Amino acid sequence: MSERAVRGLYLVTPDEADSADLLAAVARVLPARPALLQYRNKLADAAQRRDEALALAVLCREAGVRFVVNDDLALALAVGADGVHLGRDDGDPAAARAALGPGRLLGVSCYGEWARAERGAAAGADYLAFGAMFVSPTKPQAVRAPRELLGRARRELDRAVAAIGGITLDNAGEVIEAGADLVAVISDVFAAPDPLARALAYRRLFD
Repeated sequence: MSERAVRGLYLVTPDEADSADLLAAVARVLPARPALLQYRNKLADAAQRRDEALALAVLCREAGVRFVVNDDLALALAVGADGVHLGRDDGDPAAARAALGPGRLLGVSCYGEWARAERGAAAGADYLAFGAMFVSPTKPQAVRAPRELLGRARRELDRAVAAIGGITLDNAGEVIEAGADLVAVISDVFAAPDPLARALAYRRLFD
């Protein structure tokens, strides 16, 4: 898959204890047609995660939005997701690539580590995520990643590049200019007064 295969807003679901509230929040923003929606819920147990992932997969399929599961390859495969996103401790990217097959997306968190980006690209990742780019309300202690990695990864590794961590509508343009194909956002969309309007505003940054 080429470096430009995915581009735009990469929405990540917020931690939400109530499944109905989570699904309603996602349904409100899907009309903005984000490039990807990632399911991530650290408050849910395994059964709730499976139920939520199944429901979100249906919502995304109906909206024409690609659906990715965070951290859990088995869950992604079980619910028919369009892909999986793996962090440092979430399994071998090459094994995930083999299990997913060629038609699904594999994303890898690289933090601020160039060597990890090289390994992810070699393993067949479709996109490489770098961050935190800014201070993140979700992970306030996250180490900041050098912004120059975004452009370098696009030039040298022929993969889409995602910027994560503390991204807002005010600073997203900076990482897009630096080379990000995707901007990963949680709170700046889902906690906005009008989440759909905010998501549409992000989409316009890529037009």
